[in-house]
Amino acid sequence: MNKYQYKVKGVDYEVEIAEVEGNIAKVNVNGIPFEVELQKPINAAKHPTMNNPKVQAPQPVAQKPAAQPAPAAQAAGAGTPVKAPLPGTITEVKVQVGQQVNVGDTVLVLEAMKMQNNIEAETAGQVTSILVKQGETVMEGSVLLTIG
Repeated sequence: MNKYQYKVKGVDYEVEIAEVEGNIAKVNVNGIPFEVELQKPINAAKHPTMNNPKVQAPQPVAQKPAAQPAPAAQAAGAGTPVKAPLPGTITEVKVQVGQQVNVGDTVLVLEAMKMQNNIEAETAGQVTSILVKQGETVMEGSVLLTIG
């Protein structure tokens, strides 16, 4: 396993590459596991070791369209983004798209370092999109939902 230190927008990340198959890399970022899609698959025969892998910060993955049009919950909505204050796992989504929220209302619960953190609305309005689901791992600064 290869370990790397990255700094993205002033935040330090320790990235450990566990496994690479084709263009999918299994990595641990600050101890949180992710599957990362590489822009180009790595040919193991030509590159037996990874000296300079390009690892992108995890981004919300767009869902494949269903038979019926997907609800606006999966697309980024207009409004003020609610961002993750620290990396962790979403343990509960307490709102739905279209729901009216007030300043201070708990919209999500984020578990980080074995603690439950209530994520509160910083603005009043209507939830226009929810970009995460229960059980999903997020990084610091990831947009969780938007309030318009």
